[in-house]
Formats: sequence, structure tokens, C-alpha cells
Amino acid sequence: MLNHLLMIIVYLAVFFVAQRQLNKWIHLQAEKKQVSEVRSRLISRLISYLLFFVTLSIMAVSLGLGYQEVSLFVSSAFAVLGVALFAQWSILSNITAGVLIFFAFPYRIGDRIKIVDKEENMSGIIVEISLFHVLIKPDVGDVMTYPNSLMLQKAVIKLPEPRTANTFSTSNKTKAKINANRAKWLK
Repeated sequence: MLNHLLMIIVYLAVFFVAQRQLNKWIHLQAEKKQVSEVRSRLISRLISYLLFFVTLSIMAVSLGLGYQEVSLFVSSAFAVLGVALFAQWSILSNITAGVLIFFAFPYRIGDRIKIVDKEENMSGIIVEISLFHVLIKPDVGDVMTYPNSLMLQKAVIKLPEPRTANTFSTSNKTKAKINANRAKWLK
């Protein structure tokens, strides 16, 4: 019994250390890519849940529950989750795309982009990148919402900053203005 208790403590300690290291790494990635704090916490939470599920499964096998019982439970949980999310495949694809965009998207908040689409002019400044969509503020008009899954499927071009009379510090002024007005644009 004491042996099992020590094993549980070791697994939980490894889980908490791994979770802290992953959270630090995700936080560094978020700062590097200028991602909002809310989004980086959401990504951290999703990865922590997955890590906890894996730790719990390994712990159950190590403590004497049979591999077949644990694998039956895990496969059943994934089957139920898969059936539930298959009905909402667009939600699942947008969440998956949101996680991919967090780690691999080359554009940041404040960048001017153009999404190549023959039917509509989708260009403007990225205001927010969330788990489901990207908010784009065009030069004229209201904020556009674009789904993450389509953002990965379409070609995206980074546009230069708009030129003004005072060009030596336009980039910093534009980014400061975006950060100051983000809440106003999202209303």
C-alpha cells in the first residue's frame, strides 16, 4: 500500500513539474508571438488537461489496473468524444487550427495582412487571434471575423504598413494605436 502511495506521489510530482515547464514554454512562445494572455492561458489549460489524462492513464496501468481495462476506458472516452465532436466538426477543426496558429502562424497582432480570396477583399490589421477565429480590422469598415480553419487553408500575404507623412516611427505608432483601441474595436 505504501509502495502505491509513493508511486502516486511520484507521478503527480512529475505531472506538476512537466505542467510548469510546459506553461513557461507556452508563455515564452506567447510573448515572442505577441499573443494575448487569455489565449495563452487557454492553450496552457488544454495542454494541461491532455497531460493530466495521459498521466492518469499511465498511473492506472502502473498501479495494477490491467492494460486492457485502461485501454478500453481510454478508447471508449475517445470514441464518445469523437462522436460528440463529429457532430460539430467545424468547432473541432477551428480549435485544432487555433492551436496550430498559436505555435506556427507567422503573423502577429498588429500585422497588416491580406487573405487571398477571389470573392471578397479580406485585408486589414490583425486585432485579435482567438481559439476559433481571427479578428481583422480593415482600413475602412467594421471588424471582420475569419475562422481559423479557413485561415490555414487560404494564402495569407503580409502587407506593408500604411505610409504617413511621419514615416520613421509609423510601425510603433500603429502598434500602440492598435493596442490602445483593441477594446473599442471588439465592441
